[in-house]
Amino acid sequence: MKFRNMLAAALGALAFSTSAVAQQPLKIGFGMSLTGALAGNGKAALIAMEQWRDDVNAKGGLLGRKIEFVYYDDQTSPASVPALYTKLMDVDKVDLVVSGYGTAVIAPAIPIMMQRNMCFMTLFGLNPNGKFNYDKYFQIMPAGPDPSVGWSKGYFDAAMKMNPKPKTVAIVGADAEYPHGAMAGARAHAKEHGLKVVYDKTYPPNTVDYAPIVRAIQATNPDLVYVGSYPPDTAGMIRAANEVGLKTRMFGGGMVGLQYASLRTQLGPLLNGVVNYEMYAPEVSKKFPFLEKIIGKYQERAVKEGVDPLGYYLPPYAYAMMEVLGQAVTATKGTDQAKLAEYIHKTTFDTVVGKVAFAKNGEWASSRVLMVQFGGIKGNSLDEWKGPGRITVLEPAEYKTGTVRAPFQDNRK
Repeated sequence: MKFRNMLAAALGALAFSTSAVAQQPLKIGFGMSLTGALAGNGKAALIAMEQWRDDVNAKGGLLGRKIEFVYYDDQTSPASVPALYTKLMDVDKVDLVVSGYGTAVIAPAIPIMMQRNMCFMTLFGLNPNGKFNYDKYFQIMPAGPDPSVGWSKGYFDAAMKMNPKPKTVAIVGADAEYPHGAMAGARAHAKEHGLKVVYDKTYPPNTVDYAPIVRAIQATNPDLVYVGSYPPDTAGMIRAANEVGLKTRMFGGGMVGLQYASLRTQLGPLLNGVVNYEMYAPEVSKKFPFLEKIIGKYQERAVKEGVDPLGYYLPPYAYAMMEVLGQAVTATKGTDQAKLAEYIHKTTFDTVVGKVAFAKNGEWASSRVLMVQFGGIKGNSLDEWKGPGRITVLEPAEYKTGTVRAPFQDNRK
């Protein structure tokens, strides 16, 4: 009888312990750029991630546990990232980790993930895992298995369909993590298409005056100008191109920031003629049914918080990043990092951005980056961007709505 009582007590304690764990929140930790150069992007991504959290919690959470976010401002500073993630795991004891937005803050986190054997879902980094080949790394960005090349493929595919075909290209970008990746892809395409690279230089990220850079590029008389830049220098390069009167057949390509209402409304007609990457355009809205699910809610909150009011670019993919992780947790019935990584590698996920499958290196198995050209912009109002009429989709073929209008200088007005 005594043994039975002890056994019953032990089983009761185990049941209580299991129940207590089930009731504890499931903590997901990350850094996010809430200040610094990429703060606008980071805040937009955070809103979408919180939408996912709230949607899942409304249905009971994951594994019977409510989801709790633990996050810190990485200040868009790569140097702050290692300590931030170390704190999340050692002090906050998070169950899962994801990245903030962008290559600059993803790359310094990967060594920490490798040391801890953590499954690491990341958001819009341009091949930061190329240096590490970490097998538990996964990327939410539709640039394909060779992202540096996939990122700029549409630019060069569109360029090489012009008649006559271009012969020379200038490649320029900030001396920072993302631009280096974008420029590497541009060089690969230049080599593939037999283009002569007449200019290939970086500039300091804190550059203020971009006119001398544009004049130096103009001196080489390139047919194409491919730019890899972050939002502040994107604006600087476009203003300088208009100020100097840059003459080239195509200008743009890898400029971060033009996907957001803030830069679109700030630059207005200065964007006419620019060719750049994009993830969505109202002109092809029927190809993107995912927008109906989350964009309406996102826009309501974004307007109140002063964040990008369109939400076409990053928010759907931030939501999808969390969907993939959540589906993996549910399928594996836990937070075992090795099991999560194994499941993500072998599974095709249904998400708000469509079906997502990963290549061996953790990148998307196939590319879906749009290359677009701006035109017909008359002013600086947000209304310019709420419907079709300002964007021509050049590539890929299944989304194409038109061809390149060249040369650049004849399409700036």
